[in-house]
Amino acid sequence: MVKPKRKTKKSQIESNSTFFLKILLFFILGTLWVRLINVNIGPFQHISLPVGLLVGLLFASHEHFTIDSKIEFAVLLVATFISFYLPVGITL
Repeated sequence: MVKPKRKTKKSQIESNSTFFLKILLFFILGTLWVRLINVNIGPFQHISLPVGLLVGLLFASHEHFTIDSKIEFAVLLVATFISFYLPVGITL
């Protein structure tokens, strides 16, 4: 009886340019806010929702290169905190 050959799983190596592009895209996603102006919900006049952070977390958690997910989460959080004080995002 002949045993079938097992295919060896090669580790997938990500190039530096691909990694940099992904980090840049996660930074841009982290800066995406939806700002609702002149909305009266209790004592709040303006509400800001970090939509890009939620979408970025979803993408980073389903990434097949799991080694870089901690870096992606950190970039998302830093971009979200920085962009909260800047006038970026979608204003409705």
